[in-house]
Amino acid sequence: MKILLRWLINALAILGIAYYLPGIGVSGFYSALIAALILGFVNSLIRPLLILLTLPINILTLGLFTLVINALMFWLVSTIVKGFEVAGFWPAFWGALILSLVSWIVSGLLKK
Repeated sequence: MKILLRWLINALAILGIAYYLPGIGVSGFYSALIAALILGFVNSLIRPLLILLTLPINILTLGLFTLVINALMFWLVSTIVKGFEVAGFWPAFWGALILSLVSWIVSGLLKK
């Protein structure tokens, strides 16, 4: 039940991000649901491998390179999902940052 609620909230967050940030577009709620689902899969499968491969850069930047990896994952999902578009790196960076904050807050609230 919690995973479905988290999925729906992330989809709503993607819709909100697309509404407020220029450079990010979502054609509808269905596209946001698919984008949230694919983003979850990408973050659970590809992101840990990228973090491991870029560990020296991550150590040098004190973990700030993880934000770049999050942006690249967000941008990757926009190439996979039709109806979810990200115009460049900076919209992907800010969109991924906002979505990470929303996901972090939702995880904290659903833990209780």
